[in-house]
Amino acid sequence: MKHLFSLLFVLVLLSACGGAKNTTGSNTAKPSMTVKDLTKAHANASPNFTTMAARVQVVYENENKLQSITASLRMEKDKKIWIKASILGITLAKVLITPDKVSYYETIGNTYFEGDFTLLSEWLGTEINFNKAQAILLGQSIFPFDAATYSATVANNKYKVQPKVQPQNFIHSIFLNPENFKVASESLSQPYDDRLLSIRYASYQTLEAGSFPSEIDIDATEAGSKTKIQLNYKDIDLNVSIGFPFTIPEGYTAIEL
Repeated sequence: MKHLFSLLFVLVLLSACGGAKNTTGSNTAKPSMTVKDLTKAHANASPNFTTMAARVQVVYENENKLQSITASLRMEKDKKIWIKASILGITLAKVLITPDKVSYYETIGNTYFEGDFTLLSEWLGTEINFNKAQAILLGQSIFPFDAATYSATVANNKYKVQPKVQPQNFIHSIFLNPENFKVASESLSQPYDDRLLSIRYASYQTLEAGSFPSEIDIDATEAGSKTKIQLNYKDIDLNVSIGFPFTIPEGYTAIEL
């Protein structure tokens, strides 16, 4: 989990989106909803916007530290994602993300990183790309599901979607909210490797572009080491004019992974 704290900046940034459509839900999960119905409704629930600017409060906790930071987020859908993270007005890091590259620098250690999503994949215990990472921040499922390989039931007034046959070392499940078909929680367990990823969405906020998570709780466990990340989105502005200034300062040292 080396450089895990830096990776949380990456996660905060990756909330680009797909096209949103009107999706009608209800307060009660209906047993008549099929996996095919849920697949379509969940895809339609993804919000639609061109640019986004927001503040994000991030709380990070592991066995050694408890840290709270404020992040300024700017985004151009599917193209550029930029963040400046700070504590008490002091800049800690800047990040620029594209679909095929992750770049950031941090000011405390005067270090920087440029590369792909390999490190993020190692931390989460499964292969991650831009689309999967953005899905976490949008309240969309990490993995696509379909009627051929997944089944759906109603549990605790949620739609529980999971593979018809669970691989022994890749146990995956999704719970969808009946009112908006967004993810209520999602988990991935790899017991042979002692890995567990759990993502929970405490609440959603409805904007003109669709439903956006208000609070996301991420728990990752690997070989007994536990990490918790809580994200709270504040002051979201959509389709505004924004810039993406990013230059790695001279004299910074590259992080070797």
